[in-house]
Amino acid sequence: MKVKLIHLAEKQEWVHKHRATEEKLLQDLETVLHGKMAVQGFRWFLRSEFSEENLEFWLACEDYKNSSASKLSAKAQNIYNQFINPDAPLEVNLDSETRELLMDLMETPTAETFNEAQHRIFSLMAKDSFPRFLRSTYSQHPLKAL
Repeated sequence: MKVKLIHLAEKQEWVHKHRATEEKLLQDLETVLHGKMAVQGFRWFLRSEFSEENLEFWLACEDYKNSSASKLSAKAQNIYNQFINPDAPLEVNLDSETRELLMDLMETPTAETFNEAQHRIFSLMAKDSFPRFLRSTYSQHPLKAL
C-alpha cells in the first residue's frame, strides 16, 4: 500500500511538472509568433525541415482576423486554397472534423472562421516543431533579441 502511494505521488508530481512545462512552452511560442526576429528564426528553422506550412497558416489566420469585413470572403477563399484544400500547395495537417467545420463556415466567412483550425495548428506547433526549434541553432540568435 505504501509503495502504491509513493508511486501515485511521483506520478502526480511528474504530471504537474510536465503540465507546467507545456504551459510555459505555449507561452514561449506565443511570444515567438509575435516577435519579428523570433518568428523569422522559427520560419528559417521550419523551412530547413520543409514544414513551414503550419507557421504560414497561423500567420495568415492572424492577418485574416484583422481584415476588414469587405475582404473576409476573398481572404478566406485564399487561405482555403493555399492551406486547407487537399491539393493546396501548403496543405496543413487538420483532422477531418475540423476540415468539415471549415467547409460549413466557408459559406459565410466571419472573422472567427479559422479560429478552431488555427488553434489546432498552434497546438501542433507547440508540441512538435517548436520544441525542436528551441534545441536548434536557429533559435539562439532571434530569441536573444526579444
